[in-house]
Amino acid sequence: MKKQGFTLIEILIVVAIIGLLASIVLVGLGAFRTRGRDARRIADLRETQNALELYYTKNQRYSALAGGDTWASLTNSLVNAGIGVSSVSNDPLYPAKTYRYGVASDGQNYVLAAALEDSGNPALKDDPDGSLYSIDCADPTYCVQF
Repeated sequence: MKKQGFTLIEILIVVAIIGLLASIVLVGLGAFRTRGRDARRIADLRETQNALELYYTKNQRYSALAGGDTWASLTNSLVNAGIGVSSVSNDPLYPAKTYRYGVASDGQNYVLAAALEDSGNPALKDDPDGSLYSIDCADPTYCVQF
């Protein structure tokens, strides 16, 4: 009588093939995850821009910096301004990376910045470059300003 089933060698070969395919898929997904984090960064800056406009409507100037970590200062300022903002987003890789905020001395202009992981991101073609209000907006840093 012949026994039915798989040998140990056959099972090991199948497991090795599945492992190889899984690693190829995971490496391929890395680029999508990077693009997803960059898309979130851009959306976060636009959301913060909306909060700054609410702040400006109430105070006729953009939030001044109160020293320390400028993003934390901006967050505290917007949350405590009584404009309906309960939180301000941080970078998806926070605390390794953080967003930056710079404001003109007269409080009438500002810049928000996020370091993108994909230096070929098409959004970098339309953003301002150079230094704005002590924020370096050279690529791969994405900036929005008003």
